[in-house]
Amino acid sequence: MDVHVVRRENRKLYADLIERQFRIRHQIYVVERKWTALERPDGREIDQFDTDDTVYLLGLQHGEIVAGMRMVPTVSPTLLSDIFPQLALDPPVRRPDVYELSRIFVVPNRRGEHAGPRAEAVIQAAAMEYGLAIGLSAFTIVLETWWLPRLLDQGWRARPLGLPQDIAGMSTTAVLVDVDDDAWLEICARRSVPGPALQWRGLDNVDRNPLPNTMELS
Repeated sequence: MDVHVVRRENRKLYADLIERQFRIRHQIYVVERKWTALERPDGREIDQFDTDDTVYLLGLQHGEIVAGMRMVPTVSPTLLSDIFPQLALDPPVRRPDVYELSRIFVVPNRRGEHAGPRAEAVIQAAAMEYGLAIGLSAFTIVLETWWLPRLLDQGWRARPLGLPQDIAGMSTTAVLVDVDDDAWLEICARRSVPGPALQWRGLDNVDRNPLPNTMELS
């Protein structure tokens, strides 16, 4: 699975796949998870945080989307700042070096597979790879609390920003996750991700920092 970076600068190259992503998100979040408040008559799951500033990571295999993620700069409106501010004891993070991760998904037929690294691990490692490449220091994430042990088990340092709260029947919390070399190397090593996965098609002019030496994965 290759993970493609989609930003403002190259979005036209991925217009069809972005639309396909919105329909997959509708199937997962509205149909499967019953988040009916997100339902739209056009069959897409899209909201106020899907803007020109949003970065998408799309995991592709044979040209089909198998995983995806949304990344929103925290200097823009985010889920934490505008929808769930009660999850943070302090004012929501608003810094150019911090992005919010959301809408992390894997299509049903690629969940829990055992042959090679799981799509879930690859897309999360790709998020850390992207953060390192553009010089981020952290991610914020609003998530169900059962995710926390999984984040810690893959070597990520996740610090709660407040106390868990019940939201629509789900125990939900907000965390700040450090972006650094160790976090990327650890998830690769612990989840059998072989190394860099990102494809930067149409983004040759984007400055990128070097990644740590993947020989450290052994």
